[in-house]
This record gives sequence, C-alpha cells and structure tokens, in this order.
Amino acid sequence: MHLLTDGNLFIFANKHSISLDYTQNRVVKEFSVIPGEDSRTYPITGSSVMLPIRLTGGNQTENLEAEILVCGGTPKGSYTKAERGEYISASRTCGRIKVTDPNPKWAMEEMPMPRMMSDMVLLPTGDVLLINGASNGKAGWEDGRNPVIYRTYPSDPVPGQRFWVLNASRTPRMYHCGAVLVADGRVIVGGSNPHRVYNFTADPCPTELGLEAFSPPYLAARDSYLLRPSIISIETPLNVVPYRGSFGISLMLGQYRRSRAIEAVMMVASFNTHSFSMNQRAVALKVTSVVQLSLVAYKIEVNGPQTTAIAPPGYYMLFVCPCWNS
Repeated sequence: MHLLTDGNLFIFANKHSISLDYTQNRVVKEFSVIPGEDSRTYPITGSSVMLPIRLTGGNQTENLEAEILVCGGTPKGSYTKAERGEYISASRTCGRIKVTDPNPKWAMEEMPMPRMMSDMVLLPTGDVLLINGASNGKAGWEDGRNPVIYRTYPSDPVPGQRFWVLNASRTPRMYHCGAVLVADGRVIVGGSNPHRVYNFTADPCPTELGLEAFSPPYLAARDSYLLRPSIISIETPLNVVPYRGSFGISLMLGQYRRSRAIEAVMMVASFNTHSFSMNQRAVALKVTSVVQLSLVAYKIEVNGPQTTAIAPPGYYMLFVCPCWNS
C-alpha cells in the first residue's frame, strides 16, 4: 500500500491493484493485472516501492507522476509445494506501473536472479536497493531455501540494463530480516530467523541477530568531498520544512559541475518488517537557485512540498546530491 500524490491509496494484493479514496471508502480505479503467473503477497512474498516523487519540473501540484515498482514473489503453487518439501524457484520479474498515466500499463523486466522475501530500499540518488531474501520456497517457518546474498538495484534507464549486481554479504538474511536507510547514506541490514524458535546452529540459515552496514556506490572513496556535498546548515526555523514555502540549504562541495544539477531530496526514516517499509518515501524538491559563497561553499534555495499527500507530516532525512540517476 502506498499513498499516491493525489491523496488516494495504491493497494496491491497478489496480482491485483486499485486506487482507493480512503476518505469515502470508494475504489477510484482498478488497474490491469500484473502480467505473468507469479504471485507477490505473503507467504509467496514479493516487495514494492513507490519510486521517488520529483518536484523538479514546472508543475509541483497537479499531474505529478506516481510510479510503483513491484519485484519478486513466487509462481503459483509454491506454497503447497513448499509444505511438501519441494522448493521451486522464485520469480525473476519486476513490474512498473505509472498509475497517474491516463491508461496505466505494467512494464515487465527481469532481475539478474530469482528473489522472494527481499527488501527494497529507496536511495537518495533515486535508485532502489534490492537486498536480502531467498531464491526458492516461500516465506514463513523453515520454507525458504537458497538465500540471495547479492544486492541489486535499478539504475540504468535502458531496458534490459537496469540492474547492477553489487557486492555480496556473507550473512544469509531470510525471514524476519530488515533493511533501512540511515542519515549518513548507508543501509543498515539486520536480523533473520526462518525458524519457529531461535536456532543458532541451523544449517544453512541459522538465526541471525547481528547488524551490517552496507555502503552504496555513491559512498565510494572516489566520490569523496570533491563530488559528494556536505550540508552545513538548513535555513528554516527549528529545521521544519514549510509547505508551499521555500528555504535555503548551505553546503560544501569540492567540485561543482554546472552541467550536473544539485538535487535536494527528502527521505522518510522508514520502518521495515516482512519485506516492506511501511512509510518509505522519497521527494526530490525543486532547486530554484544556486549561489557560490566561497571556493567550496554554496547556498541553494529550495521549494518545499505543496501538499501533505506529496510529503505527509513527520520526520525526514534531507540529502543533497550532485545529480539524480546519472
């Protein structure tokens, strides 16, 4: 379930999805069924995100694009087969749908490997990190097999080249694990217990209570202070971002390239369970001006979000990126 930019809810179950006006308890629109035979809902668990909302264009209130990405799951019959000890391969597919289009249609792509029970984490660069999960079986007690310890995320917009396979973890993360973005740009990954009780000696997937910190590529040493902005101050009372107002951000950046836009991105500090981050949201704000204050210091002026449907009230992390998906 995701809150859309028009204030309605996108609700997805198994293979079907709707837009719901929850204030009137009215179905606004029923979307087409996601193609294929794969199911996506627990215990044949996929995951989903609403891709970042971009306020960088001229219109910041009406006709804002809202796009949903659903990845993973398992084929029909996986549940009953897993109960009998037959663990079939998970789904390789992802579906994207722009629900704000006049005639929304699913666009399907394949991941580099099958995946279910994965977590999907929005990153400030606009990418999506897919992490954790299994490649066979189903969610629940003892029924997942072959943990996926690769990390992939959609990056390149060219169809068929969107996924990168990143460094693998050494720790299987199956049922009851989680992943969240934190303020320094890393992703904290923790937990895993596919057993009815704690079992620290199970093979191959023992109960895991430890945490790991994953550093996405934008934290690489080559993108040090020269290319990675550092926020100095936010010029808004009590660090509260105003609706329908503007505010300033002072930052340091060793090498500013005017050919690459500076982006200010608000990210919800989400909470995660069972392969879904309940309030995950990314909003790229409109930067109206960039002023150089010194050799490495700059000030940008930014427009806040227009409505609570775009950015519900609450706590956000603020990132400044030298570009978006480039």
